[in-house]
Amino acid sequence: MSRYTGPKVRLMRREGVDLGLKSVLKLSATRRLTVPPGVHGPKGAKRKVSSYGIQLREKQKLRTMYGLNERQFARFFSNASKSKGTTGEVFLQLLERRLDNVIYKLGFAPTRAAARQLVNHGHVKINEKRVSIPSFLVDVDMVVSLSDKASGMSVVKTTLDTVKDTDLVAWIERKGLVGKIKSLPTRGDAPTTIDESLIVEYYSR
Repeated sequence: MSRYTGPKVRLMRREGVDLGLKSVLKLSATRRLTVPPGVHGPKGAKRKVSSYGIQLREKQKLRTMYGLNERQFARFFSNASKSKGTTGEVFLQLLERRLDNVIYKLGFAPTRAAARQLVNHGHVKINEKRVSIPSFLVDVDMVVSLSDKASGMSVVKTTLDTVKDTDLVAWIERKGLVGKIKSLPTRGDAPTTIDESLIVEYYSR
């Protein structure tokens, strides 16, 4: 399945929430989040959604949030289901540990998609070694940094000025253009708008 390249707001309107796909969401777009995409808008009677439909939408919401295609998403879930611990929580932890998500959470990029580009283009280093795989899983005590070229990019500078140290999640720390993994993320560090139990039910059918 190819990656979606259409309007980001359309995806968020489909799920009815801000998924963090745009660095700045205009007020007009925010007001339309509760209106499904399409020319008919909110017209017509709402159809009753089955339990499968609810599970599917929760899965799609999380998949869209992290910018993964179906195969990647299913592979992460499969790995989580084979690990010790609660499958849903382990699954969210694995997604949070992705390198592109860490770059986003460090405030080096305005969105996960922008963070993925930085990684793909070779601008990210782990323990001083270049890593160009967005799905790379960080671990405790790993040091994440940006290349000299990336440090001069306007989008990186702007995001760093916007995301203060106090805005960072508890499991990572940042000093300038260098971040360090202090601990593994917990369920509380993952998106609170997600009900992972619905996703577990979806894949358990």
